[in-house]
Amino acid sequence: MSGTSAALTPPADAVKPVRHPDAPAPGELLGAHYEHCFGCGGGQPHGLHLQARAGEGVCVTAEFTVQAAHQGAPGLAHGGVLATALDETLGSLNWMLRVIAVTGRLETDFVRPVPVDTVLFLDAEITAVHGRKIYSRATGRIGGPDGPVAVRAEALFIEVKVDHFIDNGRPAEIRAAMADPDQVKRARAFEVNP
Repeated sequence: MSGTSAALTPPADAVKPVRHPDAPAPGELLGAHYEHCFGCGGGQPHGLHLQARAGEGVCVTAEFTVQAAHQGAPGLAHGGVLATALDETLGSLNWMLRVIAVTGRLETDFVRPVPVDTVLFLDAEITAVHGRKIYSRATGRIGGPDGPVAVRAEALFIEVKVDHFIDNGRPAEIRAAMADPDQVKRARAFEVNP
C-alpha cells in the first residue's frame, strides 16, 4: 500500500489472529451473508454477486465478474465498485473468527484498470487483532489468481454486537432477518459493514 495511514498499522501489542474452531472449512463457499447485500446477495440484480470461499488460517478468496452495470469509464469498472468488492471480501474474513464486525476504515490502491467482463480474483487475510480491532488486507488480480495486481486494500474492522444493527437498521429488514429459522443465516445477516 502506498501512503497507508497510521490507523491501519496494528499496535505493537496486537496479537496474531486465530481461526475459530467452527469457522468454515478451507475451500467451503461462504455464501451470501444477506440476500439483499449489494456485494454478495443474490437479491440485487446489479450487485456484485461476489462469491467468497474460506481459505487456510484466517484467509478467504473470492471472485466476481465485472458487468456492464459496474462501469465507471466506458468499458471499465467503476473504482467504487472495486472498493466494494475489496470491502466485501475483507468483511468475509470475520467469518473465520466467528465475530460480527463492521468496516471502520478502508484504504484502497487502484493499480490498473479492470475491464468489463473481467473476473477479479481476490484474496484477503487478517493480519492482526487488538481488542475489538481487526486489521486485514486484500488484493484483487486480473487474468487469474496469480495475474497482475489491479487493486489492493488495507482495512480496519471493529467488532460489534448485533445491537449495532438492531438499533440502526430499518426495522422491517431487521425483523425479517431475525425471524429466519436458519440460525447461521440469521447470524450471517449481521456480519459486515456499518
